[in-house]
Amino acid sequence: MAHPRFHVSQPLPRAPAADALYDVSEEIARHFQVLRIGVNDNVALFDGLGGEWIAVIAVMGKRQATVRMTQFVPIERESSLMLTLVQALATSDKMDLIVQKAVELGIAGIQPIATERATLKLAGDRAQKRAAHWQAIARAACEQCGRNRVPAVADVISLEAWLALPAAGTQVMLQPAATISLVGSADLTQPLAVLVGPEGGFSDNEFAMAVRHGIKPVSLGPRVLRTETAGLAAIAALNAVHGDLR
Repeated sequence: MAHPRFHVSQPLPRAPAADALYDVSEEIARHFQVLRIGVNDNVALFDGLGGEWIAVIAVMGKRQATVRMTQFVPIERESSLMLTLVQALATSDKMDLIVQKAVELGIAGIQPIATERATLKLAGDRAQKRAAHWQAIARAACEQCGRNRVPAVADVISLEAWLALPAAGTQVMLQPAATISLVGSADLTQPLAVLVGPEGGFSDNEFAMAVRHGIKPVSLGPRVLRTETAGLAAIAALNAVHGDLR
């Protein structure tokens, strides 16, 4: 049976460090209580730097808990593909879903972007709070799916600002009218950024601007996918054909 998994914010020791004691945060201690995990129960802890520790709960209090490290497992569950999802802002519940499922599917990073037709408008403190919220969703998704490295959810920036950044690898844009296939044309020997538009699609100006910056329009097939479907379908398709979804 798989052990309940928890992400910790502080770096964990690396082997050999068996029998070392570690005080978990008050938040994790509360999770122990909610899940009815107690003394002598086993849990898995990971810090996002690779690998995970199997630990046994040694001390359990109302607001604190101490675990004893028993075994370091240097397992990796990351996709072999370096995919970044560049997602136009969608309504809050859709963005939560996109972040959660993209992490489960193995995305390496997520860049939320503001576009002309986005239904969700964020700026300033509100944008920072939402990015922190999405990062928390990414951590929780890693706990659930077994990943030991938490992909970064970047701060919200405009499409224009993202296009101005130095490109790392190849950049493509999902476009229903495109004649080139994403799966058939993607060069996955280098990082790939997949740009997904909002509910109303990119404006003509945004599309032209992206093409001027060398973004290649690509298709996922004959059907028009919703914004919360398109990016996830792209990640799944690329991993099924070229990655670790078998």
